[in-house]
Order: sequence, then structure tokens, then C-alpha cells
Amino acid sequence: MKLSKKLGALLGIGALSLGLLVAGCGGDSAKKEAPKATTIEGKVTAQGSTALLPLLKIAQEQFEGKNPKVTINITGGGSFTGMNQVANKAVDIGNSDVELPKELADKGLVDHKVTVMPFVFITNPDVKTTNLTQQQAIDILTGKITNWKDVGGADQKITIIHRAKSSGSRATIAKIVLNNQNFTDNAVILDSNGAVKAAIATTAGAIGYVDVPYVDKSVNMLNYNGVAYSEQAVTSGKYPVYAYGHMYTNGAPTGATKAFIDFILSKDFQESASPKGFIPVTKMSK
Repeated sequence: MKLSKKLGALLGIGALSLGLLVAGCGGDSAKKEAPKATTIEGKVTAQGSTALLPLLKIAQEQFEGKNPKVTINITGGGSFTGMNQVANKAVDIGNSDVELPKELADKGLVDHKVTVMPFVFITNPDVKTTNLTQQQAIDILTGKITNWKDVGGADQKITIIHRAKSSGSRATIAKIVLNNQNFTDNAVILDSNGAVKAAIATTAGAIGYVDVPYVDKSVNMLNYNGVAYSEQAVTSGKYPVYAYGHMYTNGAPTGATKAFIDFILSKDFQESASPKGFIPVTKMSK
């Protein structure tokens, strides 16, 4: 009887020790298998559309704040410059207001639609015209109308200030408003949306076009075909002058480039942090 009791006690102690040993090993295993957060690092270069710059600059600041080992360099130059640069692998991302032209269709570029960019006509504050029909806009931009009195304004010369042929903004207006008619050569040509807005603000009788984030109190924003710009007017199809913002990569993006594009496409950035005037792609009805 005594022997049986001793044997039972020894077996109990052995089982307890084995249990503790197994538990200890399990704990070590769990610690070893815990996933580690991946550190994003590297350098990303992007060039192209100045219409996209207000969005990308905010995204850059926020992304670099969350990922201090990443450096992002973003420059303008126009949509077609950006697409050509990424096609030649000179930059990681080519920013554009327009779809790829035919000559770049076979270069292996991958399109990432990141936003919707509405464009508006703006004038110097001394211009009293508040609305342009499509035909009036065509007549002004092609040089047929050269005085504001011919579109309901004062007897004042019209000065056109807009973008170069490398600009996606120009291509958008040419396609949607002009139906691909030629702009007049009698115009002031500048290299960015910001420069266009600043020049119009200080030039009497001036008119041009920019995407909405550049508009401020220094210029007047015109209605188009009797419709005032608003996000709802764009998403419902009532206001047609807009373009998609593209970020093209040469092949599928990887590393920091992919992480930056994914960040811009995230719901939080699209709906909360994206600058006023840019519209999330998911809000478009068509």
C-alpha cells in the first residue's frame, strides 16, 4: 500500500513537470512565430501632372511621416513628360491627367487610377462674365472671340493663359470642351496649373483653366453650360469637365513604390485626407 502511494505521487510529479515543460516550449514557440512588422524603406521618384501635385504632396508628407525610412521626390513637368519618363524607366511613377497615348501602349506601363480631378474655367476678378456655354468656350479658346462683350461681358480684350502641349490639363480641355479643335496660338503659355492661376489673378481680362484645388479668392470660377462646379455635379454627370488622375508604373510596382500607391488608394486617404477638389474614384456613378 505504501509503495503504491509513493508510486502514484511520483507519477503525479512527473506529469506536472512534463506539463510545465510542454507549456514552456509552447510559449517559446509562440514568441518565435509572432509576425514582425515589415519596415518600408527606399526612394520613390515621380514626375508629371501638376494637376495632381496638391494631392500627391499631402500624400507624400503623410506617408513619409508614417515611414521615416522612405524618401519620395515628386516633380511636375506635365502629364506627357511623366508618362515618357516612366516608360524610359527614368522615374518610378509617371503622373498623368490622361490615358496612355498609342505610342506608349506597348511599353508595359501599369495604370493606377487614384482620383478624379474636375477642371474649371477661371478669370481675372475684373471679368464680369459668370458662365460660358461650350460653344462660347470653343470660340474663345480657338480665337474666334477676342472680346468679353461678345459673351455678355464688358468691352475688354480677352487674354488666354494656359498650358503647353505636354500638359494633360490642356489635353483634357481639348478633348472635352474643344472636341479636339486647335487652340489659338495667341495665348500665354505657362508650365503649371499654379503658374496659370497666379498669372490670371494679375492679368486684366484673363481666362484659363485649372483643376479645382488651385482655385482661390484671387480668381473667379465660371459656370459651364449653366452648371456650377460641385462634387455632386461631377459624380451625377451634370458637370462633364473632369479627368482621372493616373499614376503609371513600369510593370507592377513593388516595395516603397507599391506602398505609396496603396496608401493613396486607401479608404482613409481617399475619403478623409485627400485635398478638397479631388474626388474619390469610388464615388463616380459611371
